[in-house]
Amino acid sequence: MASFDFEGHITDIVDYPKPGVVFKDITTLLKDPDGFAATIDAIADHFAEAGVTKVVGAEARGFMIGAPVAYRLHAGFVPARKPGKLPREVRSASYELEYGTDELQIHVDAIGPDDVVLIVDDLVATGGTAEAQVKLIEQFGAKVAGLGFLMELAFLNPRETIAKVTDAEVFSLVKVS
Repeated sequence: MASFDFEGHITDIVDYPKPGVVFKDITTLLKDPDGFAATIDAIADHFAEAGVTKVVGAEARGFMIGAPVAYRLHAGFVPARKPGKLPREVRSASYELEYGTDELQIHVDAIGPDDVVLIVDDLVATGGTAEAQVKLIEQFGAKVAGLGFLMELAFLNPRETIAKVTDAEVFSLVKVS
């Protein structure tokens, strides 16, 4: 993999969405054809030998990164959606938020016990969404090959949360300390 300045293509927005927060805007990376390609290639290349058969991406930004990674790995893509968004029978997993709980759902026929699943998202913050996806994949009896992220907010310690539910590798292109 050629070196690419991912962090240099991400724009900091100070005091958004509220004072004291520095929002990391990845749209400036994704709008750049080389940046978008480098992001997808780096995650796909990292997991190229993992035997991935399915990629799971959480609504909605996980779709932007996860679907092209699945394409590159010649794997299926499985959307993990919020309640009420999928039209057929689903399996669900809840996760904690700062202000309550939320839930992700996957169709019951989306993953099989022989699948090797890669979780891909644009960002991991506290690790709650990733934890819910791991729990969902385990409901199917499938193996979690790893978790790939464009950006990790390392100062929120998401790896500690993820380690409670899986020993699968966590890979991030940008770590914010």
